[in-house]
Formats: sequence, structure tokens, C-alpha cells
Amino acid sequence: MARILPVPAFDGVVFGATGDLTMRKLLPSLYLRYRDRQFGDESRIIAAARSEMTEDQYRARAEEALRSFVGAGELEQDTVTRFLARLTYLRVDAVGEAGWSDLASLLAERPDVVRSFYLATSPELYGSICTRLRDCGAISPQSRVVLEKPIGHDLDSARAINDAVGEVFEERQIYRIDHYLGKETVQNLLALRFANPIFERLWNADIIDHVQITVAETVGVEGRGGYYDKSGALRDMLQNHMLQLLCLLAMEPPVTLDADAVRDEKLKVLRALQTIRPHEVATHTVRGQYAAGVAGGKPVEGYLTDLNTGERSTTETFVALKAQVNSWRWAGVPFYLRTGKRLPRKVSEIVVQFRKPPFSLFPDEVTGSEPNRLLIRLQPEEGMRLEIMTKEPGPGGLHLRPTPLDINFAETFGRGFPDAYERLLMDVVRGNATLFMRRDEVEAAWSWVSPLLDAWAEKPEMPKPYAAGSWGPTAAIALIERDGRTWYE
Repeated sequence: MARILPVPAFDGVVFGATGDLTMRKLLPSLYLRYRDRQFGDESRIIAAARSEMTEDQYRARAEEALRSFVGAGELEQDTVTRFLARLTYLRVDAVGEAGWSDLASLLAERPDVVRSFYLATSPELYGSICTRLRDCGAISPQSRVVLEKPIGHDLDSARAINDAVGEVFEERQIYRIDHYLGKETVQNLLALRFANPIFERLWNADIIDHVQITVAETVGVEGRGGYYDKSGALRDMLQNHMLQLLCLLAMEPPVTLDADAVRDEKLKVLRALQTIRPHEVATHTVRGQYAAGVAGGKPVEGYLTDLNTGERSTTETFVALKAQVNSWRWAGVPFYLRTGKRLPRKVSEIVVQFRKPPFSLFPDEVTGSEPNRLLIRLQPEEGMRLEIMTKEPGPGGLHLRPTPLDINFAETFGRGFPDAYERLLMDVVRGNATLFMRRDEVEAAWSWVSPLLDAWAEKPEMPKPYAAGSWGPTAAIALIERDGRTWYE
């Protein structure tokens, strides 16, 4: 088992402390890091929200969240009790005066420890919260602020949020979190490429035919219709998570693994993405919206019914697109990205499809020959699989078939892996920004996505319908098959 390195003592302030993200992800992740002794009783977690409640009432809600979202086998009652004792609750109004002086006084008790401010709130509040933190004197030289995605809903709003936060915190203190970057398999992309010359020397347009990135969900909007209808699949998933995966796949080797060296290379990929021009939008992108169908063996309603507003909506719940990276390494290699809700399986995976051999040594009657393929599974079972061609055993002639070299991380290493938030929260305390996005990354991603949003807005057509439980609209199949390729499913 890998050695767990403790982090310095810290005061972790969570704004939006009664919200779903805090209860479902942040508190369970902090509990598990406390259980594994990555931080101890010298650290405090300060929960800040607008709700009127006592500290005991908040701790009771936090304990309920732990029992709901932490595996029963990982709950230790004595540890839960000690962890809850680390929690302090303050009523703080993000847009009013209430609670800020109390927060400043509490933090002033320990001026020398690391302070992290996690903004698990609406992005519209980021600037206001940061300004009030400064005005009440709560910011120390060792302070960091964590921003949840989405950073804005387009390029202009992203710049406005970055400007507002940047007036208070230096860029080195700002941690823009994308939990996908905390997944073990995503981090292993760096190891796969740069610790294994056998792959890095094949990682180019001479050997790779195309790349597919799929992030599929089986659920619908699940009560988040108010947020989701203002966002859609492109903003919610592709602009951040999926472009970050593309960057890690396509980036050049950094000089070091320092945060800025890695992020410099990712930024180059974003800037090398070929702009999808207005006349190409119809052939390079597909928007879909789920209709009634079957999910998990049960009939489910369509998106408009789930919204429950009685109004027509042009918001996409599915998007597929073809991207190109204009660089010597990737010239002519398409990247096909797709994501959506109410799809057949919950899966996040990357498929690197290698080219066919330039000349087939085997006669025509030899069946089963296929090009090699590398499959990288991010969830639900993290791992990698390389498909190579082998001869089927037996005396019946020469028959080939793809055979997997399979690495299941849980089986290989004999254990499961921490949730992405567990690692990222501790990286904030350490001051390690490698797995967080820099301002110029965020804005470069929006710069590439914005022309698509503008083109869709100019022609506000209904997204193409697809039955819940299917792999999206048929137009998504045509998107890739017109190039003579097919989606891996």
C-alpha cells in the first residue's frame, strides 16, 4: 500500500456547507482522509452557510451524510465522532453582512496555519465571497481559494469571474477544481505516456488513426433541471472534463512535473484546437435531447417531462463532436468526443485506435484481423486494456482474433482507490496545483467552445431526439461513420 503523506495543519472553510456537493462529496472525502490520518486533530473544518442552525444540528446532518455516502465498511464510529468534533458551523451570508466578523475572529485564532476557502456555491457568488473575505481580514499569506466548475457560462462571464477573484487572490492561490483530474486513471495517463517509451514513441499521427472520448451517464437531470437547462451537455461536461482529458492525451512531454510546466503543455493543446467554423458546425457537431425510453429496465420520461416546466427547451442533453489538434504530432488525427444523459451504460473511457498495418502479411482467407486498440477506463472499473492480435489455438488453420492485455487497477493493486476529491482537497492544503486549471486554460477552453454556442444560438433548432437507453441520436453515428470509423461500444 502506498505511503500516505500527512498534510500541514489547516483551517478548511467550506461555503455552501449545507449543499449537495458538500454533503455528498466534500465531507465524506475529508472524513476518509482523517480516518487514514492524513490530517489530524490540529486541523479544523469550518462549515459556512446561510441556514439558521446550531453546531449540533449541523454535525447531525453531517453524520447522516457520512452514513449515506461512505461505505458501511469504512465507517468507524469512534473516528466519526472525532471527525465531527473537528466541524464548526457558522451562519455566513455570501451577499450580506451576517457572519463575516465571526469567521474572521475564528480564523484569527490561528494566523499561521494554511487556510483553504472552498466555494461550493453558485459561480455568481465567487466574486462577492472573495471580496468579503478580504474586507473582513480573513485572508492570510497561506490562504488558498478553491473554485468549482463551471467557471462562467461563456468566455465573457468566465473572464468576469476570474477578474473578480483575481482582484483578491493571486493566481498562485486560486485552485480551479475539475474532479476528473483527480481520478487515478487520469493521472495514469501521464505515467502511461511518459514512463513507458514503448507508448510515447507510438503516440503520433503515424501510428494512431483516431481517438474517442466518451463520458456516458444513465441518469436524467435528477432534480437538477433548473441548473441543467441553463447549461447543457456542452457546458456541463465537454468544455471542462472532456477537454482536459483531450489535453492530457495530446500534450507534449513537459520539462518537469511542476504545476506550471504541465499546465503550459495543456494550454498549447487548447490553443492548437482547430476552430469549428460556422459552416462546419452541422457536420462536426451533433446535439441531442433524450425522449421517453427505457433505462435500467424501467420506462422513463423524456427531458421535457423531467424539466416539469411545460415549456419547449432547446437545451442539449447529448453532444458529439469531431475535433482536430493542429500540431505536427496530431495532424490528420481526429478526436471524437461524446457525452450525454440517459445512455445505456454509465461509463467514462478513452479509446486510442491504432492504424492498420501498411501491408497485410496474411492471406485473404485469414479471418479476424483488426488494428490494435488501447482502451483506458476511467469509470466504473478503472483500468487499461490493450487489444493485440493473436492466433486462435488449434489445428484448424490460421485464424486471428484480438486478445486483451488487461489491467484492472483494483485487482492489480489489491484495493480500491480514493475518490478524486480526497486527493484534490489534500493537494490544495499542500499547495500542489498540478491537477487544477489555470486561468488561461479555462479561458482558452471557452474560446474554443464559444463559436459553437454562438452558432447554435443563431439557429435555435430543437436538438435531435433520442430514446432514453440508446447511444444518442443517429446523427452521432453518421458523424463518425462518414469518416469510415465507428463508435466503440
